[in-house]
Amino acid sequence: MANTAQLKKVYVEQIAPALEKQFNYTSKMQVPVLKKIVINQGLGDATQDKKIIDVAINEITTICGQKAVATYSKKDIANFKLRKKMPIGVMVTLRRERMYEFLEKLVRVALPRIRDFKGIESKFDGRGNYTLGIQEQIIFPEINIDTVDRIQGMNITFVTSAKTDEEGYALLKAFGLPFKNAKKD
Repeated sequence: MANTAQLKKVYVEQIAPALEKQFNYTSKMQVPVLKKIVINQGLGDATQDKKIIDVAINEITTICGQKAVATYSKKDIANFKLRKKMPIGVMVTLRRERMYEFLEKLVRVALPRIRDFKGIESKFDGRGNYTLGIQEQIIFPEINIDTVDRIQGMNITFVTSAKTDEEGYALLKAFGLPFKNAKKD
């Protein structure tokens, strides 16, 4: 828990004042904050094999330290053999301490373990939020590679209070996300 407080302390003492100065905010309330991190895993193969969802829930729960939930289809799609309310994915939303804990683990441990890693793309959604796609769940130290029967990817979405992509980029860069192509700072 000391690390969790550490990252939040770094935000309050260093990141927030730097962003306030960089963007000339008139109030501390204008400084963007990281609201939540959403981890999502789409599992289309789960329509054939129900155990895939259980395995994915256990893996995501192990990685995040918070219980993951199954996501369900909203309508029938015959071509995909999909019925309404079938489990087709897994997600978890992290806030507060667990969010900072996961962010630190992602930046310091998981991302450096990716083979031939040269940084992450800096494509934002237009509102200061960022989604990172990861191809393999085995980059996280909690996953035992010997027990994995299939490699699954996941999307990690960072939801910020930033109004623009530039502000969101500055916030996530300050938290230590290794963007490869530097935007104008």
